[in-house]
Formats: sequence, C-alpha cells, structure tokens
Amino acid sequence: MKNSKNNSNTKEIFETMPIMSALAIMAVPTIISQLITLIYNIADTWFIGQTNNPYMVAASSLVLTIFLMITAIANLFGVGGGSLVVRLIGSGDEAEAKKVASISLVLATATALVFSLLCLIFMEPLLRFLGASNNTIGYAKQYLLFVVVIGGIPTVLSNTMSSMVRNIGYSREAGFGLGMGGILNVILDPIFMFVLLPDGYQVMGAAIATMLSNCITLIYFITVYLRLRDKTVLSIPHRLDKIRLESLKSLFSVGVPAAMSLLLFDLTNIVINRLAAGHGDIELASIGIVLKVERLPLNIGIGICLGMTPLVAYNYASKNYERMTDFFKTARLVGLIVSVVCVVLYRIFSAPLISAFISDADTVRFGTQFLQSRCFATPFMFLSFHMVHFMQAVDRGKVSFELAIIRHLCLNIPILFVMNYLFGMTGIVWTQLLADFINVIISYIIYNRNISKITA
Repeated sequence: MKNSKNNSNTKEIFETMPIMSALAIMAVPTIISQLITLIYNIADTWFIGQTNNPYMVAASSLVLTIFLMITAIANLFGVGGGSLVVRLIGSGDEAEAKKVASISLVLATATALVFSLLCLIFMEPLLRFLGASNNTIGYAKQYLLFVVVIGGIPTVLSNTMSSMVRNIGYSREAGFGLGMGGILNVILDPIFMFVLLPDGYQVMGAAIATMLSNCITLIYFITVYLRLRDKTVLSIPHRLDKIRLESLKSLFSVGVPAAMSLLLFDLTNIVINRLAAGHGDIELASIGIVLKVERLPLNIGIGICLGMTPLVAYNYASKNYERMTDFFKTARLVGLIVSVVCVVLYRIFSAPLISAFISDADTVRFGTQFLQSRCFATPFMFLSFHMVHFMQAVDRGKVSFELAIIRHLCLNIPILFVMNYLFGMTGIVWTQLLADFINVIISYIIYNRNISKITA
C-alpha cells in the first residue's frame, strides 16, 4: 500500500499497528459474521424442521451438498484471488493487483453461471444420484432452483467480493455484509415459508429467502466496491483484463486447494453420518447435533484465521518476515485460548446445549456423551486449519492442498472406518481427536521444512 489509492489507516493496520490490535481489527468483524452465518445455518434447518415433514428436511439436506459446491467456487476465486491481491499490494505491484481483483470477479461469475446452468439441465439425474426419492424430488427441485440455479451467481459473487474487501484491510465492511445476509435470511425464512406461500411450499419459501438475502448482500458489496474504487485496487470490472501467467497460476494454486478443503471437510462429515446411521437413528441424530454445536469454536477459529491471512500475506510479500511470524503466532495463541475455553464449557454445559436442539431423553444422553468426548479435539482442529490458512497466505497452495489431503483422505476418513470397526460409535466420536492430533504433528513437521524457504 504505497500510493494514494490506499488510505493511511489501512496501511497502518498492515505495517505498523501493534500485532494484537491489527489482528483484532481484521478478525473481530469476521468472527461476528461467521457466528451470524452459523446461527443462520442452524435457524434455516430449524424452520424447515417446524413443518414436521421429514421429506422436506431430507430434500433441503440433499441440496446442501450442491450448495457447498457453490461455496467452493467462491473459495476458489475469493481465497485464491484475494490472497494474491494482498501479496501484490505488499510487493508494491498495485497495477497487477487491480487486474487480478477484476478478473477474479469475472471468472467467478462465469464459473457460477456454467455451474448453475448445468444444475438446471441435469437437475433430476443429479438429485437422483444424490439420493432423492419420489417423496423428496419435488421439494429438492424447488430448493435447487432458487438457491443454486437462480441464486448461484449472487451467492458466489457476494462471498468472493467479501473476501476481496477483507483482504485489502476492510474487514468491518466484509463482516457486516455477510452478517447482514445471514440476519436477512433468518427474518425472511418464516415470512416466505409460513405467511406468503401456501402450505406445502415451505421448502420453496426457505429457498426464496436464501436467494433474496444473497441478492441483497451482493447489492451491498457492489456499493462497497463503488465507494472504495477511488482509494483501493477494487472496482467493478468493465472488461476482461489480461494478467501475467504467474499471477493466474498463483490464483489457482491457492484457490483450488481452498475449494477442495471445503469439499473434503464436507466429505468427512458425510462419512461420519453414514457410519453413525449404521448404529441407529438416535445415534445419527445425536452426532448430527454435536457436529452443529461444535461449529461455535470452529467458526470463531475460522474468523481468526481469515483475519490473520491478509496480514500474513501482506508482510510476506513485503518481506517483513518478523511481523509475518508475529501475526502467525498471535493468531495461534488466541485461537488456542478460545478452543480450550470452549472445551471447558462443553464439558460443563453439554447436556443443556444438546437439550436446546431436542427433548428426546435418549438423544440428549447420547449427544451429551458424544460432545463431552469429541470436544477434546477442538484445539487440534483449530491448529490444523490455522496451518492451512498460513500456507495459503504465503503462496504455498500446493502445501495447503497436501495438508488437506493428509488430514481428510489419509487420516480422518480411514481412521473413521477403523475406529468404527473396532469400537463402534465410541470410535467414531474419538476419531477426530486421534486424527487431528496426528495431523498437527505432521503439519508442524511440514511447516519446519518449509519455513526457511518461505523466509529466504
């Protein structure tokens, strides 16, 4: 941030502000938006559940897998493009940064459009492949049409633009946009589901609410771009700018692993649910609630990492390795403190937390046991994705992808099958701790092998 395009306050955050203060300015709005998004995700499921129609609930769950692919596209260009933009700014190449920011939006729009059209053309076979039955296919089509086919581009662009805005130092604006979208969704859900649309169209109502909230969020980010265009590298693209080949490679080398990490995380949860289903419906319901409850510290941790990433990337590019390392270590310390506090709270308040989702005695009993055991994995889960975000920030996309592969495909999923075979449901619950404990050791071995090259 070397010229008049970037205001002095933003420059101070990256270059001179005390480490904890800069991290707080970048991370706190992101954490708040992450928590609002978590509430929205839980509320969306809760509202559909109020119909007491299992086919509606199943249909929305089926489409969630496809919706996560939309989020992965946003990660591809938001994380890949956003981290590259801040590295280019840090190295003083703002002309290329402006082009990368522009082409990231163009590519995100084009990719989302192609994906949405493919979902429209192959809607029925795709839903059948994912497990839709005659009872759920109609509801699933309603949800897919509005959330992915119509709402795909607004969802991808709003998330991509949020990443860009946050990465250049405007974390508050980015967090407000995503938080606003989540709150709007919660407000619009019951209006469309239970007031405006007739009975039987609740899934369509939830889908329309999600689509509209994402459209409004996109409008908000367009106004942010217009406001920032004269003092940052961000602008609404009017043409396809040509960027350097190494920039394009760097965008995808970080973006593709970021997208794949999300998909692999989803795959792991699918395996957990499939294995748990073999032990009974109550066990499946219990672990499903636990997976939602444990998102609290994880979303806070993700917010810390997202706040850390541009700070690390900027100082890496400007070769201020001491400040870069300080941001890395401070974010790690804060995340670990949050994780340990949550472990203590989960051990004490696990029963009331599970009871907030369901009143069935057996489900509460199993869920309490599962949460009290699985919560010990929280600090190691944070350390795992903290390392992935660091590698993305310092342009080590290949390493971050290797870490994701090791964590999910080499450790988590295989250990799940082994532990399930040996210890049943108890093994499934304890797998996360075992897998991430091993993963953290491997991650730091890889870190120690790469840090000398990173700071060379």
